[in-house]
Amino acid sequence: MLAAPAVHAAEIEIQQAQLIATEEDYRLASSFSFELKRVLEDALNRGVPLYFTTDVELNRPRWYWFDENTVSASHTIRLSYNVLTRQYYATVEGSLRQGFSSLDDVLALVRRPARWLVADKETLKAGANYQVKVRMRLDVTQLPKPFQVNAINDSDWHLSSSWKTFTYKAE
Repeated sequence: MLAAPAVHAAEIEIQQAQLIATEEDYRLASSFSFELKRVLEDALNRGVPLYFTTDVELNRPRWYWFDENTVSASHTIRLSYNVLTRQYYATVEGSLRQGFSSLDDVLALVRRPARWLVADKETLKAGANYQVKVRMRLDVTQLPKPFQVNAINDSDWHLSSSWKTFTYKAE
């Protein structure tokens, strides 16, 4: 009797997520753990860019009404590969493109992104508690159209974390 092969969902695990207050704003410090599925690695090595998006939502609970949706922000890192130069590239929104010699090096940037701006200081009320939700996902909506059609029906293109929720008291 043959046993069915084990199916492993390659998911993203959130290892760390916290808001850090600076003098002007609030920033997200995070780290993730995941491995690229073979199909995604092959697509990247053939010139298809991959987009990893981190989403953050801050809600202020209210006992008398619905929760106040205070902040909803996203941060995307675009990974690409140039066959001619044999270089991997990461482009972070609003910054320059960085080159890397190996896939592991470029994925290290995605797994431990730099702290990024979530909200200005005046957006959150000092002393108020906020429910913070964080997740990371492979954003298939930014793929070229033929790959979007494939990604809908192919579980190999589904890579995401569940929402991590924690409470934060604004400073």
